[in-house]
Amino acid sequence: MTVELVIFDCDGVLVDSEPISVRVGTAALRRLGWDIDETEYAERFVGCTNEYWAEQVGETPPGWREQVNADYAAAIAAELCAIDGIETALDQLSIPYCVASNGRHPTIRRSLELTGLAGRFDGRVFSAEDVARGKPEPDLFLHAAATMGAEPGRCVVVEDSPFGVTAAMRAGMRCLAFAGGLTPASRLTGLGATLFHDPATLPDLIAALD
Repeated sequence: MTVELVIFDCDGVLVDSEPISVRVGTAALRRLGWDIDETEYAERFVGCTNEYWAEQVGETPPGWREQVNADYAAAIAAELCAIDGIETALDQLSIPYCVASNGRHPTIRRSLELTGLAGRFDGRVFSAEDVARGKPEPDLFLHAAATMGAEPGRCVVVEDSPFGVTAAMRAGMRCLAFAGGLTPASRLTGLGATLFHDPATLPDLIAALD
């Protein structure tokens, strides 16, 4: 079936933010007394919504969340870069594409601006803020497809987390899962997606789906 739209996740697919998020988040939870390392943090929280994260963390001391946000913002400003190879892939795509992320609009916009990708997605950015339920529910991907005028069955989602892959499957979309990032390939296997390791190969992988 001809591909009409490619829907990219942001964190871990377009921008290399997840190692930063995991490092900052793990340190923050350890300050609360959690016995958690970066591997466990990544397994539990990478790709989740802000609401899910807040529910899992629960009550926190005054000022704690503000400090986490400040630490994350500082690290992002100093360290964030685009995923290696993704710009090459975007340059070669000849079909419409957009971004749909569980992040909030200001966060997505800042990440795209810092990495020089914002102009490529102007007017085509979708957030979990736009729908009732974020990933792993299908709402966000279905909203993006409807807005872009594409049928779900003609969309390809590019993801890197089990939350995102599950959302794509529930939306009735095909999914390419990036297994060259923070999430181990073993956690992406068996969810219904096609795994890949080099973002530069995405145009060929998408073309092969037609």
